[in-house]
Amino acid sequence: MLKPLGDRVIVTVDKEEEKTVGGIVLANNAKEKPQTAEVVAVGDGLVADNGTKLPMSIKKGDKILFDKYAGSTVKYEDNEYLILHEKDVMAIVD
Repeated sequence: MLKPLGDRVIVTVDKEEEKTVGGIVLANNAKEKPQTAEVVAVGDGLVADNGTKLPMSIKKGDKILFDKYAGSTVKYEDNEYLILHEKDVMAIVD
């Protein structure tokens, strides 16, 4: 498994629905990029300028809402993940 460094988190992005409420099937280029994901792994936290480690406010298993175009997509062992910085996470979904 991948282990993120610093203030990074690894997430699996939720898949966007293929159909609209009215039942219309959307083409791939017409769909909006999903902004929700489940956290798979969390780094140790950012190290501040004075040397103290700042704890992460996100934990494994959290459902999050992130910036639309944030992060880097990686493929590992036939799975696709998104690696984000903690600052790119806007909210934890309850």
